[in-house]
Amino acid sequence: MKFQKSISLLSVVIIVLSLVASTYGVFSDQGKGKQEFITLHGQTVQTYGKGLYENDSVSVASQAIAQDIVTLVAGIPLLIVAIYLTRKGLLKGKLLLAGTLGYFLYTYTSYTFLSIFNSFFLIDVILMSASFFAFTLTMMSFDIENIASHFNENLPVKFLGSMLIFIAVAIGFMWVGRIVLPLQNGTVPVELEQYTTLVIQALDLGFVVPVAILSGVLVIKRKPIGYLLASIIVVKAGTMLAAITAMEVNMIYEGVKVSLIEIIVFPLFNMVMIYCLILIMKNIKESNLRSL
Repeated sequence: MKFQKSISLLSVVIIVLSLVASTYGVFSDQGKGKQEFITLHGQTVQTYGKGLYENDSVSVASQAIAQDIVTLVAGIPLLIVAIYLTRKGLLKGKLLLAGTLGYFLYTYTSYTFLSIFNSFFLIDVILMSASFFAFTLTMMSFDIENIASHFNENLPVKFLGSMLIFIAVAIGFMWVGRIVLPLQNGTVPVELEQYTTLVIQALDLGFVVPVAILSGVLVIKRKPIGYLLASIIVVKAGTMLAAITAMEVNMIYEGVKVSLIEIIVFPLFNMVMIYCLILIMKNIKESNLRSL
């Protein structure tokens, strides 16, 4: 595998630092307790008041803690398994590796630009950077021209591609719906709270939604790059949707109002992506693998 040493080294950095950051994010509890204040936009916001995310709103802090839990119980173990399978020369491992690195890249990019400045800021930046370069090197190492030959002909590409497109469009409309109405009314979205911009919505609308739609179209057409992108998006979406589901549970626990539609939709989408991942893994022909 090309760049194996560099990717392995960067992955070790990600595992160690994310283990430290996530553990501290979940279990730290120092602080003065919850406090209310008025934002520049006239919203009354309550800060979480303790731990690493003490200065973040209750909503954002509860989401970050839930994501830290998912990183600990799913993200890090999945990255370790992916590295192990990749070093054995398995395409399954390499696809899992790229998708899991995509999860870490998205996670720590959002932490870097969304969370109120805290003592782990530099660690978040290092994790974002390490994830970006590990993900980029992994993508560069694929033999894209031959990757389609490693998938069975009976892989249900129409179902797989349609699900990617449907979920991407649904999420896109959901986020746009939250943004357009306040813009028309000359106000700001309620979700903005004390923050400067909608980081998650920007990442999703700017990168995740377009790539998911593109990968869906390309895999339906059985284009080589479609197989690669679809596989990576499915892994990334599966892990992120699991994190979002955990976020909703923790937000409800903390007393944050959560849309009933989101409570239903995100876990459902998560199950669909897990099923798509199983389909992809079952239809990979490792015996014909010529180049990683």
